[in-house]
Amino acid sequence: MIAAVASIAALALFTASCSSGGEGARDEGPAHASAMAGAFASPSPSPSDSDPHVDPVDLLMNDPAVSASVKRDLKPCDGDDDAVEVTYGDLTGGSVDDMLINVSACSDWVGIGTYVYRYVGGTYKNVFKAEESPVVADIDGTGLTVTKQVYDTDDQMSNPSKETVITYRWKADRFVERYRHDTKYSKTGGDAASSSDG
Repeated sequence: MIAAVASIAALALFTASCSSGGEGARDEGPAHASAMAGAFASPSPSPSDSDPHVDPVDLLMNDPAVSASVKRDLKPCDGDDDAVEVTYGDLTGGSVDDMLINVSACSDWVGIGTYVYRYVGGTYKNVFKAEESPVVADIDGTGLTVTKQVYDTDDQMSNPSKETVITYRWKADRFVERYRHDTKYSKTGGDAASSSDG
């Protein structure tokens, strides 16, 4: 009789330890596919764990260096997506990665502005801007590469006169142009006709 009571008590204790009280090996059941995807997803882009999240649209809207025409285009396009692309990278050698922001027009997704923000003294500071549309920038290693389409007065949007690619490097607390490459296009179809380096 005593042995039977002891067996029942042991069984009850084992069952309680494996219930939904939080001690079981699979307390919440098997992981769903979405949960597993989240577990292996890349971390959201952030310059540093110690750096607070910064909304790029708010950053641009509150920056007096950003033109009023660009700020007018800082609105959601199709759906809730803003025409703003953010890339983090080491452009200035700071302790926190820099923010490169490219802004496009909602109407045609042509680049209307590109900006680099450096994290200084607990806040982001604008250290580069280019607003001669169409323009877009990329981080190439530790260099900043800016690509511009150049139009003559009679050029159509689909047929620029040339494309200029400029590479900048950070030196003495500012970006300095290091290399420039121009590709001139033929007026008879937009094909590249010649190129030059600067």
